[in-house]
Amino acid sequence: MTSKKQLKARIRARMAKTGESYTTARAHLVGGAETHSDAGWRFAGGRHPSSAAITAVLVNQGADVGEPLVFLAGGGIGAGYILWEFKHDQSRHVTLGFRNQWQYHDRWMTKTLTRLGVPYEEHHTSGTRAASDRLAAELDAGRPCVILPDRYHLGYWQLPAAMDGHGGGPVVAYRRDENGVHLDDRGQAPIVIPRERLDAARARVGSYRNATHVLGEAKLSDETLAEAAREGLRDCAAHLSAASDSFSLPAWRKWSRLLVDTRNAKSWGKVFADGRGLADALLSVWEGVEPVGMDGGNLRDLFADSLDQAAALLARPELAELAGRFREIHGLWHELAESALPSEVPELARVRELTASIKESVMGGGSANGEEAVAAGRLLWESRAAANERLAAADTADLFAGLSARLAAIHEAETAAIDRLVTLTRD
Repeated sequence: MTSKKQLKARIRARMAKTGESYTTARAHLVGGAETHSDAGWRFAGGRHPSSAAITAVLVNQGADVGEPLVFLAGGGIGAGYILWEFKHDQSRHVTLGFRNQWQYHDRWMTKTLTRLGVPYEEHHTSGTRAASDRLAAELDAGRPCVILPDRYHLGYWQLPAAMDGHGGGPVVAYRRDENGVHLDDRGQAPIVIPRERLDAARARVGSYRNATHVLGEAKLSDETLAEAAREGLRDCAAHLSAASDSFSLPAWRKWSRLLVDTRNAKSWGKVFADGRGLADALLSVWEGVEPVGMDGGNLRDLFADSLDQAAALLARPELAELAGRFREIHGLWHELAESALPSEVPELARVRELTASIKESVMGGGSANGEEAVAAGRLLWESRAAANERLAAADTADLFAGLSARLAAIHEAETAAIDRLVTLTRD
């Protein structure tokens, strides 16, 4: 028991220091991949909620496919930036979109499953009770479902009431028993949620109320996977070549400029002139960019893995060369995250440690709702408040200028890499 606690502490410490995912941090410390199961359900892990959810279902059907190819089938990476200002608690939050069509769950699911040739049913039952009964019937019939619950209502991410209704990522509901519904959220153990709580979580967000995808049996031949990879590459190239400064690569340039602009109402100098919520915003940048966050990070490393696999499937070694470039770009994002939330600042280091602790509780040994995780959640939000106070009087000019320069470099690097991808998809 002591040894297990010590390992957990070491994993959390590494996650907090490096921003790595649970799986990567654990592998560095003990080596090898964990394989766990629950009543026949095999936990496949994963990085991004959407691609990991589909992969988990396919793996449990016996399909020979990994998350990188599923991610690529959906169009690979995306780009997007929104700075939210919430009046009810004076908080500020940065939302970063790193997946193709990150703002459209249903559209992404549809094209990904279609390209992979996976039959599926999609349901948006309006009534809470009817949706609950449908999910129960699917699980009782042995059909796992990809659902999209609100994370605050799920409870295990230890979010405060101010996050009620902010949404969440897909998870797999794969069985139920007298204790509740068993969920797979990229971890290595089941997270069991009482039925009533899960019903409330699924019904909370109106735009995808009770969204459910039931996947049929897939037949993934090499030819199918190759064509899915080819279509995904074309999709990625077209999507990130678009001119949109909200949902394509120009979003990074727009954000870079807003960090140092002195006139725009949404510039960081104006938004944070009162000093409120800066730590929250910087933490959301760190969580969004790094795999230690809830959504898997900037995903450029996952895309690089998919390019390596596509290179083999399509006999295009040039894609493997491009994969190396995206791993370098992943490193640029890591450097930006480190600049946004430096561990040298004690208050920020504490926030990083507690964030990693909660992520480990979800990804690790089924302790997501344990007393330790609940305590970490309470301390995290207290520490965030303290960090906001600490930064309220800080001089932000150099910080914002540094982040702006890093973003400009990222925009230039990603633009060049996507230009190369456009050329490769035309050949």
